[in-house]
Amino acid sequence: MNKSELDFKNKTAVVTGSTRGIGKSIADLLGEHGCHVVRTGTKSDSVLDLTDDASVKAFLAGLEKLEAVDILVNNAGINFVEPIDGISEDQWQRIMKVNLTGAMLLMKAVSKKMIVAARGGKILNMSSIFGLISRAGRDSYSSSKAGLIGLTRAAAIDLAPHNILVNALCPGFTFTDLTRSMLSGEEMKALADEIPIKRMAEEAEIAKAAIFLCSDLNTYMTGQVLVVDGGYVIA
Repeated sequence: MNKSELDFKNKTAVVTGSTRGIGKSIADLLGEHGCHVVRTGTKSDSVLDLTDDASVKAFLAGLEKLEAVDILVNNAGINFVEPIDGISEDQWQRIMKVNLTGAMLLMKAVSKKMIVAARGGKILNMSSIFGLISRAGRDSYSSSKAGLIGLTRAAAIDLAPHNILVNALCPGFTFTDLTRSMLSGEEMKALADEIPIKRMAEEAEIAKAAIFLCSDLNTYMTGQVLVVDGGYVIA
């Protein structure tokens, strides 16, 4: 492996939802390898609230001012647990706006810049194992994440002639601050026991997979769905 293949100097990445969790780990790791990272979140310097049309419009206008964008990581996402017979239309629309429509709008804007720059690029959509499988009450969430996988595959075909590689990453259960706040130690242990590798992922492990897909180590992989879940979906 050539060290330069993990060198992100002189590259600019936009990472949504990067103020905490997996998104922060991805943004941090890109930064450690020399990348200029535009971090977004509802509580960051680059505020982006994907449920707010005005916020999205303002952020997209700001993207136009950037000289170039080499990498886009669509990581922002929300989740509501509700069964099919109890889905709130408002919650359905919010999930779709953040998890799917927001990703599409960013891909549209960034891919245009990449095509004009004519130096290729990488787009990574953070889906989920729940885009491939599901559980009770994940109707809205699974629909949005499965849709993101479909969008990834279609966009990969559109953008391949421009050497813009588009992939999706599906993390499994990950040990984040949100996980720790929602589950007791006993509940986390029970969940870990369902995973063949017998533990949840660390944020950094998901970030490393993301970095590979966004780096010059990846020159030919596009339209693919990389599952990083400790074997959960095959168990």
